[in-house]
Amino acid sequence: MDSAKDTPEQRKPVQQQEGGTAGDARKRRSRSGKRGLRRNIRSTTPRNQDWGSGDVEEWDESEHLERDRIMPEDERDRRRRIQREALGDDTGSTSAGGAEHLVRGGVQGVVVSVTTAMCDVELEGGVLRCRLRGRLSGLETGFTNGVAVGDVVVVSETDQAQGLVEEVLPRRTMLTRPDAFNVNRRQLMVANADQLLIVSSWREPLLWPELIDRCLIAADISELEPVICVNKADFIEDDTDYMETMRVYEELGHQVIRTSAKTGEGVEKLASTLEGCLTALSGLSGTGKSSLISRLQPGLGLRTGEISEWSGEGRHTTSRYTLHRLDIGGAVVDTPGIREFGLSGLRKADLADWFPDMADFAAACRFNNCTHLIEPGCAVLDGVAEGAIAESRYHSYVMIYDTLPE
Repeated sequence: MDSAKDTPEQRKPVQQQEGGTAGDARKRRSRSGKRGLRRNIRSTTPRNQDWGSGDVEEWDESEHLERDRIMPEDERDRRRRIQREALGDDTGSTSAGGAEHLVRGGVQGVVVSVTTAMCDVELEGGVLRCRLRGRLSGLETGFTNGVAVGDVVVVSETDQAQGLVEEVLPRRTMLTRPDAFNVNRRQLMVANADQLLIVSSWREPLLWPELIDRCLIAADISELEPVICVNKADFIEDDTDYMETMRVYEELGHQVIRTSAKTGEGVEKLASTLEGCLTALSGLSGTGKSSLISRLQPGLGLRTGEISEWSGEGRHTTSRYTLHRLDIGGAVVDTPGIREFGLSGLRKADLADWFPDMADFAAACRFNNCTHLIEPGCAVLDGVAEGAIAESRYHSYVMIYDTLPE
């Protein structure tokens, strides 16, 4: 008898959604609201290996599991748990081999903080420090990290008063950026966010339109609602200058909030925008992200920093991704300050499609593969020259274009 046919158990597939490339999202926008292409990440089936000799007439896997099967440790634990449940063993004893006991069933929670190989999961009774199953590692999921802040996960407790993340539930949205050390992999920054709050400062550091434009594209790719927040409004000396600078974004339909963590200007409007949503914060260090949220809700213990006198930019004060609950409802994810917001999956030829103020002009170019840089008959260049396209937006296009792959 073939023993492989007598082995009914197979490893349970792990459903893991991964956003598609920016090109896929662009093609689907008109039909499905820019949904990213999703694919399933499945774990591999354990390898069968019979170390015995001779014919085996009757095979009992439970009796030969330790000696005759080669499989990952987490798969062995899963099979033992299933066996205990089938036999009605609820005593919670640990096997003789020393494998940790898993509380039957598991509970759902939300990841509120992530560090190397560990995460904190918010459960009904508090926050539990957890490690990940091997199949949920970044190596297996295609990301540099297996879980992200905002993930809804299934957790089992262990004998060490820690948790074990058994499963990551399907994600609604994913905010990602390219990995700094491997261009073929992505870092999952925040999962299941509703909106992206792009925090810039008017001064100290100076407003950086290119970073705003990068974040707008990232939000569009990730299906997040972007909100532009111009902080340190107490530095604005000329309201006309401010309105001219930000009008281009308002004409594109984006919400722009003018705030000051120092004076409290705009904080009430910001609170109404954040209420009931999971919001990812993005922006340079020193723009006042943490100061704004602390002004909105004192006592969160967010770190704030000062501006470097040498560079004129902020010193990094946030070292990891952390979710903070708000008393008004909703939550914010405080992210490390970033100098360059990478755009996962975007290529040079697709960039103009993510600049809606340029897209209509691009359709009228003489060449259908126009880069909008030097070609004759380029309607985009004509639009910039005529003032129909803001110079700041075109400058962002050129700077971003140079960083993208072919």
